[in-house]
Amino acid sequence: MARKLAGKSRNQESHLVRSHAHEEDTPGTVNVQAVEGDDAYYGQALFPVPAQDPNDPLQWPRSKKITILVIMCAYSFLGNAALLGPGPYLTLWSELFDISPGDASTLISYPNLAYGFSSFFLVPLYLKIGRRPVMLGSLLAFIAGLAGCSQANSFGVLMAARILHCFGAGICESLPVQIVADNFFLHERGKHIGYYTFGMCFAAIATIPAAYMLSTDYSWRLFFYVILAFACALFILAFLFVEETSYDREAHMSRGASPERLDRIIISNTSEKPDETALEQTTGTPARKPFLATLSPLGRVDPEVNIFTLMWRSFTYFLVPQVLWVVTSFGIIIGLGALAFNYVFPIKITAPPYNWPASSSGVQSLGSLLGFILALPFTSSSDRLAGYLTRRNNGIREAEMRLGVMLPAMIIGPAGLLVYGLTAQLDLHWIGYFFGSGLASFGGYFYYCFTLAYAVDSYNSNTSEMLIAINIGKQTVSFGLGFGVLDWVTEKGYAAIISGAFGGAFLANNLMLIVFMLWGKRIRRFMSRSWLAKLHGRREKSGSHAL
Repeated sequence: MARKLAGKSRNQESHLVRSHAHEEDTPGTVNVQAVEGDDAYYGQALFPVPAQDPNDPLQWPRSKKITILVIMCAYSFLGNAALLGPGPYLTLWSELFDISPGDASTLISYPNLAYGFSSFFLVPLYLKIGRRPVMLGSLLAFIAGLAGCSQANSFGVLMAARILHCFGAGICESLPVQIVADNFFLHERGKHIGYYTFGMCFAAIATIPAAYMLSTDYSWRLFFYVILAFACALFILAFLFVEETSYDREAHMSRGASPERLDRIIISNTSEKPDETALEQTTGTPARKPFLATLSPLGRVDPEVNIFTLMWRSFTYFLVPQVLWVVTSFGIIIGLGALAFNYVFPIKITAPPYNWPASSSGVQSLGSLLGFILALPFTSSSDRLAGYLTRRNNGIREAEMRLGVMLPAMIIGPAGLLVYGLTAQLDLHWIGYFFGSGLASFGGYFYYCFTLAYAVDSYNSNTSEMLIAINIGKQTVSFGLGFGVLDWVTEKGYAAIISGAFGGAFLANNLMLIVFMLWGKRIRRFMSRSWLAKLHGRREKSGSHAL
């Protein structure tokens, strides 16, 4: 019978995970029916199928996987904190550099654009030369940019340094998701993408210490000194513990024995327990790479990857509905929520009737943080729901099975923007800002986590190219929505823009959840028969059954 993974307590150095799970004809539909000898999670075989090699990231000990994930989450936190944290400085910078508040806001909006567009260059690069060297190089760029910000004395120099550190840190928008896909099985993805998402969202708290640093001798520069110190420590940790996760699983499997061949060996063995030596010789299991070898800054070079092909082909993913939904979800939540909150709150709260001091202008992020914290316990909910529905579906897992947990968030997020906009327009009690941002963040967390996990589930074999499109798209959308927000609210009013236009766009995007829950598989099947599938190298096999 299938072997159950009980908390991963066993020594994975001595036991290599086995599975017969496989993707069906339609991308995103996976057969996880466990057979004799399979390792299983609550009766479901593990997918992707790992190679019988201790160097396969899927076979690494859980402690190592979690360590890498924690480092990636920390990088995501620092990158986003450095991007959004200076929100309370916009008024000060406009006075210091003799520019308008709208121009000062470009010190966030333009770096935000660089943050997303870096994926266009860095994702193809890490596919070509490996995840590790690109991550280490991006951290060095992040560190250099932060150092430049701390010493900047002009608007131009500060802008250049901001763009540099955001361009470097932009890889943490793609690489954590890629590493989750590299290191974790299908039933774990929603939870671990959620933890990365929380690290990204937790960066909203950065505006609080940033605001209080204004009263210190170093003023706004102290913020960049602090982030710089943490970035240097993170580089050391990444160098020591983040091993290269790029692995050619198909090549190893083609050299070794297939699971069916292993079954024949076990059956033909007359002893009660199969001869481990014979199995090892048959599969050609290599030794685990020593720790010193994992410290090499060089990654796995893939000679088959054409960087320029990946660059132009990634734009075709904007035509894939599931990918486009992730783009609009992230872009709207970031542009309408995070950027709007960071721009509007410091201006409103320091003016009548509130008259708060500038040092308190960043505390609005407490509302967002509370929303994220309240949503955090639901991080694994989509995995649990998908597992339950898979068992009811006789071991056939559909990508849409995780989406049901998003239904309450579909309404809660837009309601938050409604509250926030009306509070600003009518100068209501300041608690409305916290309540509105908390609701928007609670609902947004579900869409951050599970639209991305849904897209990865739907197009597992093309994760990297899809991430390029997602990051370029979402940063472009958020840039377009956040670029003129101060001018828009000044001209039209807070209620009309934040509650009306932004809230309406947020709700329209969220309602697409119903479309994908009802017709998501049909969309996947249609796309698998299209010219895009041929271009992406993934088509539905002939003879597949109709819906």
